Amino acid sequence: MIHSKKLFSIITAFLSVFMGLAQDMSFEDYNPTSTLVVPGKIIKRAKFKFIDVHGHQYRMATQDLSPVIAAMDTLNMGIMVNLSGRSGDNLKKAVRNIKDHYPNRFVVFANIDFNGAGAEGWIEKTVSQLKEDVKNGARGLKVYKSLGMYNKDSDGNRLAIDDPRLDPIWSTCGTLGIPVLIHAADPKPFWDAFDADNERWLELKTHPRRKRGDNNPAPWEQIINEQHNMFKRHPNTTFINAHMGWYANDLGKLGELMDAIPNMYVGIAAVIAELGRQPRFAKTFFIKYQDRILFGKDSWKPEEFPTYFRVLESDDEYFPYHKKYHAFWPMYGMDLPDDVLKKVYYKNALHIVPGLDKRMFAD
Repeated sequence: MIHSKKLFSIITAFLSVFMGLAQDMSFEDYNPTSTLVVPGKIIKRAKFKFIDVHGHQYRMATQDLSPVIAAMDTLNMGIMVNLSGRSGDNLKKAVRNIKDHYPNRFVVFANIDFNGAGAEGWIEKTVSQLKEDVKNGARGLKVYKSLGMYNKDSDGNRLAIDDPRLDPIWSTCGTLGIPVLIHAADPKPFWDAFDADNERWLELKTHPRRKRGDNNPAPWEQIINEQHNMFKRHPNTTFINAHMGWYANDLGKLGELMDAIPNMYVGIAAVIAELGRQPRFAKTFFIKYQDRILFGKDSWKPEEFPTYFRVLESDDEYFPYHKKYHAFWPMYGMDLPDDVLKKVYYKNALHIVPGLDKRMFAD
């Protein structure tokens, strides 16, 4: 029989090891289940039929769209804007696939490869192809963050978003009456010091390739300002600033930009976590700029849409976000009025994206 003192020492040693393991748990692993009990429920289906202006279906030219439609119907999504329409034959095939199987449920935006801008004949060829893409069914132009970050001109230099050699593209979009949805840069903390003061520390720790140096490839402020300069230089073109221009965490500043750039709309894709932690201020912002905010999700993960619905529609408190590395804080509902919600969900998109079928929407 083990002596009581010896048994006590064994148990103490065991507990010390066990507690040591627990204390050594990393912040990446720490994700406790909240014990808070408050009213509220997950919203799996949007209150009103909506348009996702920031969708991506990269194989739309050949893929079976029926599984996508089934998920869209479950969510109450009326139309998906596929921003990955590409150009030329790929775009034509995507448009044909839509028309042959699910007309009026998808539209595509064209894309441009900006590499080589400035070469002889480049702008004429590019504008001509854009016009052809619109003739073949493109309803807008999607510009990826590669412009301003990765694209090089004909001399091998970084191609700035506001490079005047690109002006004919933006003015052509205005003439054709199509919107430009543009993603510029990334969240500013990706450029900031990777330390305990960086709110995106967890994301950068788990996704280290997202970290950038101060000037890699240029300061964040420079890239963002280039975008704003381009918007201002083309007042007759409608721009949708993706991800709320990375100012969802500073709605005061974003409001100043909205006032200064009346042709700029914003999409909420991938920034719902910012809105969900400031529900009262965000609600005030949404009411003030209700005619210029559009619903978008970005990555096609149907299981993540309920977070968006709950933040926009409910007055629920302290509910979890779907990705800890994006937001380790809880969400709160903005409880938007129905008239504002309808504008965000579909009315604003119907107003600026040509050729959408309005018949499936309530009013």
